[in-house]
Parts: sequence; C-alpha cells; structure tokens
Amino acid sequence: MNLMRKILVAQATVLALWAGSAQATTDEDIAQRIKPVGVVCVQGDECDKAAVAVSASADGSPAAAAGRSGDEVYSKYCTVCHGTGLLEAPKTGDTAVWQARADAKGGLDGLLQSAISGINAMPPKGTCTDCSDEELMSAIQSMSGL
Repeated sequence: MNLMRKILVAQATVLALWAGSAQATTDEDIAQRIKPVGVVCVQGDECDKAAVAVSASADGSPAAAAGRSGDEVYSKYCTVCHGTGLLEAPKTGDTAVWQARADAKGGLDGLLQSAISGINAMPPKGTCTDCSDEELMSAIQSMSGL
C-alpha cells in the first residue's frame, strides 16, 4: 500500500509542476492571456479606425460591410433549401409558386417580412443573420424572378 501511495504522490507532483510551468508567469503574459477579445465602439466616440472597419460586418468580411448582391447572398445562404425545395421551401426559378406566395403576403415586401421574421422551418433571416433588408430583398428577387 505504501508503494501505491508513493506512485500517486509522484504523479501528482509531476502534474502540479507541469501545470505550473504551462501557465504564464510574467505580467505581460498574464495581460496577454486575459485581454479583451473585442472592443465596443459607440457612434460619435473616437474609436480605432481599424477596429471599426473590421466590425462593420458580423463575419468581418469587407464584402458584407459593402453590401452583397442577391446572387452572392443566395449562393452562400439560400441555395441549400431553395435550390432543392427542402422542407417545402419554394424552389429557385419557380416563378408561379413565388408569385402565389407574394400575392398571399402582399407582394415582395410581404415576402421580405416573412424572410426577416422566419416562416415555417426557415429561421429569421434564413441562415444569413448579418444580412441587411436590402440584401435579403435582392436575394428574394434573384430566387423568385419577380
């Protein structure tokens, strides 16, 4: 029993020494490890311009900040469901089905409101949480042909 205890104590000591050496020990290393991940910039306050440019879009891409075309939004976010009709989503290019839905919702603006709030199995804004209303409308027009 005494041998087993010595083995466990030796292993615990090695683990403690390893854990202690793995952590940062200088003030600079600690500051680097606990620094904030991001910065919040309120409009009207002076902010770092580089941080503002990156935060212009949720995914940090300049294309999202500048606005994406309907085809870009469709190919990245909408094609999975609307390309195949998954879960009864209206298929791309099936203008008659899209027109019937638009008529039932009060036109393209009604379709846009359904896209923003989500409908049936489609979550709000589909899967494009950072899309603007204009980008969504452009994607709807691209898919529907209306």
